[in-house]
Amino acid sequence: MTTSPSSPRRRIAYQGEPGANSHLVCQQHYPDWESVACASFEDVFAAVESGDTDLAMIPIDNSIAGRVADIHHFLPTSDLHIVAEKFLRIQFALMVTPGTDVSTLRTVHSHVHALGQCRGVIRELGLKAVVSGDTAGAAREVAEAQDPTQAAIAPPLAAEIYGLEILRNDIEDEDHNTTRFIVLSRDFEQASSDAGQIVTTFIFNVRNLPAALYKALGGFATNGVNMTKLESYMVGGHFTATQFLAEVDGHPDDPGVRNALEELAFFTTEVKVLGVYPADAFRNN
Repeated sequence: MTTSPSSPRRRIAYQGEPGANSHLVCQQHYPDWESVACASFEDVFAAVESGDTDLAMIPIDNSIAGRVADIHHFLPTSDLHIVAEKFLRIQFALMVTPGTDVSTLRTVHSHVHALGQCRGVIRELGLKAVVSGDTAGAAREVAEAQDPTQAAIAPPLAAEIYGLEILRNDIEDEDHNTTRFIVLSRDFEQASSDAGQIVTTFIFNVRNLPAALYKALGGFATNGVNMTKLESYMVGGHFTATQFLAEVDGHPDDPGVRNALEELAFFTTEVKVLGVYPADAFRNN
């Protein structure tokens, strides 16, 4: 999407402080847009729903930490739609106030997931891990403290924003550490069936019958449709009511996907398509 010189600058919301990975992926894929920081995922959803921002960039899965649980809570009840997916190779740096020597460090601050993904360097340096609400927020706190005993683990962009010095780059334990983000919009912008590789994301509730899930999913197998995601969670705190979020390769207009979704309807109480969008090229790496 582009804007003309006379049109207002478009806005995309993300959760976290400036310099977070969500901010970085917004800059990479929407460089001409204004990236809007939000304190919580709830605030991100509200920003788009109210029209304050045009889109939202939300992390949904990480190759190490798994699914982002809060998102699976908000998606089914939201009126927003998935219009794109983006992947980001996660890179963390150890950063300090300028002039700090590694020998003076005693604590390292970051989000709990980032600390868990950088155990090697924390153990090597003998640092005490201190949990912060956000990676970029940890960088800001270290910059404000001006304490030579403190370091932060955050994306390199945070060091640039908060005036910190990077002691080590690429300190994550696994080089495959990747987060998948989805882009949300108020408008249901369905990709064309001839737009290449397509992903269809939907939610459904199975009927409370024996083998209902088995029968509901059978149509995807018999129609040759590849299901790449299936996540379950309770509805309203009831142990007998289960909702599923699923993703399949293909477009609802494809005969196989269309037939499978029709069969799914026989064994479910509700099927809601959340998005039909182009698959990111990262999937083929």
